[in-house]
Amino acid sequence: MSGSALDVSDVTIQLSDTAHPQVSGVSLHVAPGEVLLVAGPSGAGKSTLALSVNGTIPQTIPARVRGSITVAGREVARESIGSLSEQVAIVFQDPDSMILTDRVYDEVAFGPENLCLSLDEVDARVHAALTRVGLWEQRDANPALLSGGQKQRLAIASALAMHAPVIVLDEPTANLDPEAATEVYRVVGDLARSGQVAIVLVEHNLDEALEVVDRVVVLDGSGQVVASGTRDDIFRAQADVLAELGVWLPSAVRAAAVLRGCGVPVGHPVTLAELRAHVGTLVGGTGEVAESGEQVVGGEPEVVGGASGLIETVPRPAGPDSREHVRPRIPGGGDTPAVCVRELTVRRSGRVVLDGVTASIPAGSFTAIMGRNGAGKTTLVEAIAGVIRPSAGGVQVAGREAWRLRRAHRRRGDVGYVFQNPEHQFVAQTVAAEVACGVPEQQRSRIPELLARLRLEEKADVNPFTLSGGQKRRLSVAAALATGARVLVLDEPTFGQDQSCATELLAILEEQRRMGTTIIVVSHDMELVAEHATDVLVLDQGRVAAAGDARSILTDVPRLASAGLAAPALARAFQGMTEEPVVRFADLSRVRFVSSAGADEAVRA
Repeated sequence: MSGSALDVSDVTIQLSDTAHPQVSGVSLHVAPGEVLLVAGPSGAGKSTLALSVNGTIPQTIPARVRGSITVAGREVARESIGSLSEQVAIVFQDPDSMILTDRVYDEVAFGPENLCLSLDEVDARVHAALTRVGLWEQRDANPALLSGGQKQRLAIASALAMHAPVIVLDEPTANLDPEAATEVYRVVGDLARSGQVAIVLVEHNLDEALEVVDRVVVLDGSGQVVASGTRDDIFRAQADVLAELGVWLPSAVRAAAVLRGCGVPVGHPVTLAELRAHVGTLVGGTGEVAESGEQVVGGEPEVVGGASGLIETVPRPAGPDSREHVRPRIPGGGDTPAVCVRELTVRRSGRVVLDGVTASIPAGSFTAIMGRNGAGKTTLVEAIAGVIRPSAGGVQVAGREAWRLRRAHRRRGDVGYVFQNPEHQFVAQTVAAEVACGVPEQQRSRIPELLARLRLEEKADVNPFTLSGGQKRRLSVAAALATGARVLVLDEPTFGQDQSCATELLAILEEQRRMGTTIIVVSHDMELVAEHATDVLVLDQGRVAAAGDARSILTDVPRLASAGLAAPALARAFQGMTEEPVVRFADLSRVRFVSSAGADEAVRA
């Protein structure tokens, strides 16, 4: 198409040694100044398509490619990856796979230097890129010592420094805290508004992304385009189709569906700002307000899209205590915590990462560990899993020091651990063998069921390293679940997962919790925490900033903000409009709106 920075025409991609194409007959275009979101379920070929834009597929990753891909008028099939690097910058799902140097400044400078630019131009690009992503102060740091989120921002800075006309972002905020994710999309929005860059975005976390997205292309499980249009057209007119595919939908779309099912005519907002405006207008004058000055919502939430619909997984209120999770009683456990952390200090390369952390994780709880990037979350769960030895203090699991349990290879059933990057823990040649590794023979009967529930049964004989990002994550979780551990630790378990996969994964975790397993999750996903956590532990600069039951922590907006966290999407959308804070989707079916005057004031705020 004339004027496009990127044209993809009838492209089909089949990776070597696979039976079916990952991408089938896809056509799309992106103009300068435009942000195109590529959405679809896990395994739909989104990352495969992204890797074909810069020639990585098929030039580095063998594949059969039919059709045409053109970048800035140049046919990708006729260009080398080196020449294409000036036209397409890409940020992968795993930033570790992109880091080449031992200094942040040098990492960003590497690309421009290879373009043989002047030193002044290289320095200017590095300064601008690192400043935009908030890493200029860390320019002399070793990338290996950065947190996962900081590494992701470093990868984005490296892409920005190339000044390519097309930038491909594959899950760019997957490892970022809410504060950093907002900043990334501010940068993306600024780039788009400059009119000089065409941006292709693969993203599951849509609440922030949709503020900058112009158009959407949706792929189904076979890699075919099933919907294409403007952001509003796709998420308003075809939300039920997307839900059936297992595509994540914006919080505003799902919340509006619940409210409509309860009799509240809120229309079809797409973004949180639109949802807030719709509800504010309704309650501020056009809605039916009860004599008490409150609008009361009751009834059952609407289910859209059939078996895998928008609201399928939202718990339906059954009584006055339905908003709260109830921890199962652990036979003989009483109030004994599953994990005791006492004065835990961890130093790395002379830097204090955790500073005197003391915490108690209740047995049978679903505890979420939260905090901004670099707060020490991953280090804490590594200590709980016994992967690292504390510099001072300690962690006890089942009454024994965690690192001693791991070192002695004893009682493997105590703690199961899922790394932030699943590839770092794969040891087997097939998916089935990976799940079976370390599992006693008598416990292996559950493995086929786990593979089926996590949509991996057809991948049983596949090499784990050839899976998609989302499939790798599910495999690492399946391997941990298969051990039957009494404490299960997961670092960003829903990263890269579509809605249906994440729902099934969390359902399995909830089943485990109700059987007495203690679930500990590191996550930036505020919806996951709001919907599933019983307890929350917030870290800030290596220290405990807050700890307690999930609802009290998630409704304490000032405390969250001081730790670099945002309140859950629904809490932000309905802040000041309801008698009680709205945290979970189930809260919407019993919400009591404030008076008309209060709602008007809330909207103005």
